[in-house]
Amino acid sequence: MSLALRNAQRAVPLRRAPLRRAVCLLRAALGASSFDVGLVCAGNGLMRRLNGAYRQRPEPTDVLSFPFHRVAAGELPRPRCRGEYNLGDIFLGVEYIHQQCRASGEDFHSVLVVTAAHGLCHLLGYQHNTKHEWQQMYQKEVEILEELNRLTGTNLRPLTAGLF
Repeated sequence: MSLALRNAQRAVPLRRAPLRRAVCLLRAALGASSFDVGLVCAGNGLMRRLNGAYRQRPEPTDVLSFPFHRVAAGELPRPRCRGEYNLGDIFLGVEYIHQQCRASGEDFHSVLVVTAAHGLCHLLGYQHNTKHEWQQMYQKEVEILEELNRLTGTNLRPLTAGLF
């Protein structure tokens, strides 16, 4: 269905169209094109407040995901009505990601897309609290990024390669 993309920050110039296209392709690679997704590009202030409120870590971060449904990793929700065709919302810490990219020399747009892929996986129940969960999530990220790479000619990889 739809992807509602909102730029709620002014710290970093953002090209929304390429991000929108990439997230739509990633959603399709997950088999979730029939579900709505909210994507908010946020600054450090908003990310700090959300991270503090929901994870008790009052510091900016790269991504926070708020699933509409609770599903096991890799399962699609089973909506009972039209209003339930919603995966949830992803908040991308655009300012934080931009700062990290400047420090590391990585391409900002590429990292933004990979971080959005990570957030989408969280909406579908993937976690990374244990080594097994991380392996499962990492494999799904590789799979959907490879599909995106095939369709767009990019060469994106998950950022969490060395988590465990």
